[in-house]
Amino acid sequence: MNLGIENRIALVAASSRGLGRAVAEELAAAGARLVICARGEGALHQAAAELRADHGVEVEAVAADLSSRDGVARVLQAARDRFGQPEILFTNTGGPPSGPFEAHHLSAWQEAVRQNLESVLLLIQGVLPAMRATGWGRIVNCTSVAVKQPVDGLILSNSIRAAVTGMARTLANEVAADGVTVNNVLPGFTRTERLDDLARANAERAGTSEAEARKVWESQIPMGRLGEPAEFAAMVAFLCSERAAYITGTSIPVDGGWVKGLL
Repeated sequence: MNLGIENRIALVAASSRGLGRAVAEELAAAGARLVICARGEGALHQAAAELRADHGVEVEAVAADLSSRDGVARVLQAARDRFGQPEILFTNTGGPPSGPFEAHHLSAWQEAVRQNLESVLLLIQGVLPAMRATGWGRIVNCTSVAVKQPVDGLILSNSIRAAVTGMARTLANEVAADGVTVNNVLPGFTRTERLDDLARANAERAGTSEAEARKVWESQIPMGRLGEPAEFAAMVAFLCSERAAYITGTSIPVDGGWVKGLL
């Protein structure tokens, strides 16, 4: 399928590995010019080199911490200096710590807001004016299936991801007439380092093994297996495409059927 985004400028957050890396691969395969960022400089530059070699696209790599305003500003400025204003934005951050309500002091809530809500707001604020001015833009946020069906032990993520969802759904209506779409993609239990961390934490709390913790998730998924990052990325890439011009304000799970709700 031709996504119609060849030479479009795409900013992909947290993209040296995991879901962000998979999204960068899909957009690169479609011919987009990429701005990728992550905190770890070594893994980031290796990812950039592999994307260039595998797909023959231009890639700007920016080492930055998106939980800080300076980090977000540095990524946005690097994108403008290299290519111009981003036309596609994929927001993505690492998940906050797991644990029950009593395990998290106010400082943990504040850090989760900075990392998982404020970074999204700042990135969108940085790209939206130009998207509206040119009459074309795609914003896709990585949230979680937890916004449709809360996950036990993830109270920080359940809460802050829901805030992103409310913001995005409202923003989608405000900018729809300007040719800008705003959607959320909700990963289920997917094979990433984040899932390894959750499996380890769940195993410690339950007194079992990480393998047993994964089996619990697999037993809850109708497809009977964990998701792959490329499966998530395929949905993101479609929402970034020309073909998805009439889709906005949605929150789409990529979860193998884990969410039990009707909508």
